[in-house]
Amino acid sequence: MKFPSIFRTSQPQRFNIVPRHYDPVKEEIAMRTSKIKMDLERDGRLPSEDDSAASYLGAGSSIRGAFTQGSPIKKKPTSIFESTGVIRLLIVVLLLTGFGGYVYVGPEIIYYFIYLGIGVGSLILLFKLKGKTSK
Repeated sequence: MKFPSIFRTSQPQRFNIVPRHYDPVKEEIAMRTSKIKMDLERDGRLPSEDDSAASYLGAGSSIRGAFTQGSPIKKKPTSIFESTGVIRLLIVVLLLTGFGGYVYVGPEIIYYFIYLGIGVGSLILLFKLKGKTSK
């Protein structure tokens, strides 16, 4: 007799196999009908599946070739700062110069980087505002 418990005990996994049956007559019929259908499509007596899908959808399938043509991975970056290699290079150079500056100059290099960042940020903001007003 099993006592009630709030914990679930593990049970062995069950093996479940779904039997599949091979029907040689059914497979032969399917093979013959597909061969006859291909022959009729080749002769032009039967419209091909591509033509019927195009006429049904209007202008063809919109998903065909969508994965190869519209991939955002294959697009070229429009700006040099959108390239991941350049961004990675800038980060490595910034870290190496920061470490080297800390070794040679001391903790004051942090303030130099802060002032440099504020200066570059203000220049970028100035050029963006100047570009908006000139249009």
